[in-house]
Amino acid sequence: MSRRPPPEPVHLVKGRRDAALKALVEGVPYIRFLGIEFDRRGDELTAVLPFHESHIGNPLLPALHGGVTAAFLEVASIVELSWTMIWEDLESGALDAARLAGGGLPRLPKTIDFTVDYLRSGLPRDAYARARVNRSGRRYASVHVEAWQDNRSRLFAQATGHFLMPERPEP
Repeated sequence: MSRRPPPEPVHLVKGRRDAALKALVEGVPYIRFLGIEFDRRGDELTAVLPFHESHIGNPLLPALHGGVTAAFLEVASIVELSWTMIWEDLESGALDAARLAGGGLPRLPKTIDFTVDYLRSGLPRDAYARARVNRSGRRYASVHVEAWQDNRSRLFAQATGHFLMPERPEP
């Protein structure tokens, strides 16, 4: 009777996943410029845009700039797609988180089109977004993303994007 090896300790699994996400996010300077962060729970990501005065577009309201909102949604979509793309390889051990941190990032999906629906003004406070991959094939992916501030059921913006997926090396 053969024995299975013991499961990997949870702190090692969590550390590997966190390191991979950190490398993915820190590899894109624009994400750092906007101050976007990601909260990971298992394989689910929530993008967080901490409020900053520079994000205000209309100081009379005040309201978040539409370009900041669109960029936030697009970044959330691209990171979700990339995370989905590397998740399997990361979990199987085919992708090493240390290699990602050392600059071995996979190529990111490229935006084909991105349509934003501005549902209400973004208030001067933190914003959150979650993206859902509707379809992801070898060459093309479709993503829907929703953003909210204080109440998850009260969206202030949503978007749909189509992306060209990077070529993946054959196993």
